[in-house]
Amino acid sequence: MTKRNIRKVAVLGSGVMGSRIACHFANVGAEVLLLDIVPKEAAESTKPAERNKLVNDALAAALKSNPSPIYDKRFAKRITTGNFTDDLPKIKDCDWVIEVVVERLDIKQQVLANVEKHRKPGTLITTNTSGIPIHAIAEGRSDDFRKHFCGTHFFNPPRYLPLLELIPGPDTDPAVLSFLEDYGSRVLGKVTVLCKDTPAFIANRIGVFGIMGLFHLVEEMGLTVEEVDRLTGPVLGRPKSATFRTADVVGLDTLVHVAKGVQANCPNDEQNATFALPNYLQQMVEKNMLGSKTGKGFFFKDRSSLKGEILQLDLKTLEYVPQVKPKFATLDAARKEDDLKKRMTILYTGSDKAGEFYRKSFHGLFAYVSHRIPEITDALYKIDDAMRAGFGWEMGPFELWDAVGVGKVKEEIGKLKAETIAPWVEEMLAAGHTSFYKTEGGKRLYYDIASKSYKPVPRAEGTIVLSELPESSIIWQNKSCWVRDLGDGILCVSWSTKMNTFGAEVIQGLNKAIDLAEQGYKGLVVYNDGALFSAGANVGMIFMMAVEQEYDDLDMAVRTFQNTMMRMRHSSIPVVAAPHQLCLGGGTELCLHADKVVAHAETYMGLVEFGVGVIPGGGGSKEFALRLSDEMKEGDIRINALRERFLTIGQAKVSTSGEEAFALGYLRRGTDEVIVSRAHQLAHAKSCALDLWERGYTKPPMRKDIKVLGREGLGIVYVGANSMQSGNYISEHDTLISQKLGYVLCGGDLSEPTEVSEQYLLDLERKAFLELCMQRKTLERLQSIITSGKVLRN
Repeated sequence: MTKRNIRKVAVLGSGVMGSRIACHFANVGAEVLLLDIVPKEAAESTKPAERNKLVNDALAAALKSNPSPIYDKRFAKRITTGNFTDDLPKIKDCDWVIEVVVERLDIKQQVLANVEKHRKPGTLITTNTSGIPIHAIAEGRSDDFRKHFCGTHFFNPPRYLPLLELIPGPDTDPAVLSFLEDYGSRVLGKVTVLCKDTPAFIANRIGVFGIMGLFHLVEEMGLTVEEVDRLTGPVLGRPKSATFRTADVVGLDTLVHVAKGVQANCPNDEQNATFALPNYLQQMVEKNMLGSKTGKGFFFKDRSSLKGEILQLDLKTLEYVPQVKPKFATLDAARKEDDLKKRMTILYTGSDKAGEFYRKSFHGLFAYVSHRIPEITDALYKIDDAMRAGFGWEMGPFELWDAVGVGKVKEEIGKLKAETIAPWVEEMLAAGHTSFYKTEGGKRLYYDIASKSYKPVPRAEGTIVLSELPESSIIWQNKSCWVRDLGDGILCVSWSTKMNTFGAEVIQGLNKAIDLAEQGYKGLVVYNDGALFSAGANVGMIFMMAVEQEYDDLDMAVRTFQNTMMRMRHSSIPVVAAPHQLCLGGGTELCLHADKVVAHAETYMGLVEFGVGVIPGGGGSKEFALRLSDEMKEGDIRINALRERFLTIGQAKVSTSGEEAFALGYLRRGTDEVIVSRAHQLAHAKSCALDLWERGYTKPPMRKDIKVLGREGLGIVYVGANSMQSGNYISEHDTLISQKLGYVLCGGDLSEPTEVSEQYLLDLERKAFLELCMQRKTLERLQSIITSGKVLRN
């Protein structure tokens, strides 16, 4: 088979999805041609600006939107715009053409008929649809077209939601699907799920069933909107937007469209009636209460009140009423359990109204997914993959069922007789198989219905899944930290704490990992598979020591953290950090001291200590001074570079992507890199560590040549901070923190630019950190973060 390269992509249709899909292809380095129709008023015009107004406005709106669809504004230059009338012939130079026009079969067929006139044979051609049958869209096209055609259903927003459903048509070449599965995962960073060509495919079929089921259950049980959102959010391992807020964000019209589509096109679905609209939902649609897009939905922001109070909809009267924080004993008990699997059992066995709600909703969901095999897929893991990647669930339906207990649920459903589960589940249990998944020999297995046996869950080639490594790979552990042997002489240290913060056990684990690696291995990868990399140091521990005025203990704790970071930098083996999602404070300091960083594209890095009233104290301030020295030029440029570095910490700037971390100075161009595929991140970090070792890694010496500006820089910092305070932009305490930070970055009160050592700067940094911890206003800031999670500006 010839090797297929994707250099240039055409995206046809620049609506919300089209413009954002174009941005994501630009994110991964592809050249993009984005086309749409010529506006009616410009039909006779010859000016490109007028003829391309629709597409240009759509792209501009996408680029301004928040959260941003693009990793770095510079990447937008990779997108060229045009229109169907003048520019469609240009698709002959494209390797992949994606049609993303309005969800109408006749219009899609018309656009693709025109595409066929210009595409070169062998070019990939796909349609982004959320439910129109793929076989119908391909009708009337040539053999070569149909062979290279399939559905590629991106989820909105395409940059952030990792699901990509691939839906083959009757004539799709299997090689095309294999290529798209690999490209989607490796290059676009997607979880690619191969679906059957059935209404709403996999994620929306199950997800919308779940939402519609809750819409009916809320009526049946007399629950409020706020109660259901509390019950179906983070406590259940689901997004904060839960059920009704998600419906408002997605838009009720969109949900209703999918629900009606399933109801009309799946007459034999045993839960067909669930997709019918409850009376209150029908009335909301008629009254144009469609959610965020119309300003009114299940929630409404009352701008006439002082604080802009958010009201909830009373489903009986359709009037907005104040939210009342729900109280359920089951919820209170579940929140104390950090382990999501154990938490599910607490929710399922609750004896109050919340427990009853969970049993009813779980039973409905479990019965429904059991009956969807083999209709929508032959493999149960695909349903779980789709729900995790498309709806942000931490556990898919079958994983959730496993956590509660497959046998236990079967017994409960049997007693209640409200639902029936599919016969294959009964057969599985009768054969002595008690779960849908199990791990054996470092492989995750799923129950395969057709063969009535367990098979490995397929993994992309060249990926490593930490949770699936055998127990024997763990060579050391404590309560919070694990050191594993990844093979080929590379170790991996990972940890799991609340928000993955660094406490004593994690620090012990990081040091132990370096000890072990130095004794007989080639390198170390710092990585974890939690929801985020690290929110930094354990603020509660710092607060306790500061309040108790245990300054010697605090000095020791900060010194230990600094020494651990310095070991990352000055060890005899290469250390590669692989962060993802939130990487704040100490998490960023760790990355600053690694030999190389392989950051996931969705990494949000920042030295945010200013917000809690201190400066970076784990080597972060020192490292910024060191990097400032390495890029130092003479005169004004030198002062500007100092100002930039100072403001990055002083304004607690957090990158909005891995790419932006380069611009903020957290990552180094030419040394660090960004990877789009989370699935490939660990394996790539391992190969980078191995590569550094094989190129003859030598322990870097402690630096003694760091040029600092002394008073020349201090004057600028002090004047800047004082003028900001005079203008009421910052508080008196902010001015004090600014002066302390400036003091460290400039190397203290030196009469002229001087070369100093890393240790000299670490001592300055630690002293400033401790002095700030003695300030009442810093303690107030620390307390605010601990008690409310909010940054206090005092």
